[in-house]
Amino acid sequence: MPTQCLFRDDSYLKTCDARVVALTDQGGIVLDRTVFYATSGGQPGDTGALTTEAGARIPIETAIYTDAAKSEIAHVPAAGAPAIKVGDAVTAMIDWDKRYARMRMHTALHLLSAVLPYAVTGGSVGDSESRLDFDIPEAGLDKDAITTKVAEMVASNAPVSSRWISDAELDANPGLVKTMSVKPPMGTGRVRLIEIAGLDLQPCGGTHVRTTGEIGAVRVTQIEKKGKQNRRVRLALA
Repeated sequence: MPTQCLFRDDSYLKTCDARVVALTDQGGIVLDRTVFYATSGGQPGDTGALTTEAGARIPIETAIYTDAAKSEIAHVPAAGAPAIKVGDAVTAMIDWDKRYARMRMHTALHLLSAVLPYAVTGGSVGDSESRLDFDIPEAGLDKDAITTKVAEMVASNAPVSSRWISDAELDANPGLVKTMSVKPPMGTGRVRLIEIAGLDLQPCGGTHVRTTGEIGAVRVTQIEKKGKQNRRVRLALA
């Protein structure tokens, strides 16, 4: 059963009321709706808790998709968590500080990909440090110069927005896709675009801040050579 993914329309939602609609063979809890971001695109799933009507608290260690179309989310409870059953009403709440840090970092990575307009071969979103891998042939990269350019984009306080386009529209505009290793989820008929006004536009299912100014100070901490044409650029919240 498809999960209503509330975070796709509002990354700032911290809590929601929901109902248990299924339990997976691995013990995952599927809700009819959720604020929990599920692991994908290099961004980890949210942590947090579900609270039952009786007041039982079920710590959630992560959230994962159960299907390739990324339509159903299972919430993975911590070992020894109280039992729950299909039909139970719960309140879902994420660990907001961790989520917000990842929103800032994920948006900063979009700016990094705008500063370095090369194909992205991999990436990872962390709470304080993240990375992108670029397909760059023997390029001399200056981490201070990149930091300065990203800082200028942050300071511009550009608005960040999302909208949906059809699978067909994306197929007609392949240049929107920057990632070589992770393709945007298709098959449901629509794809989510993230636009940073005047700076970046690409398909992305992640969570982001509303303006670049919310990112705060960031800096490139390291540039590593990971292959003949692969450069790993690490970015950290200052």
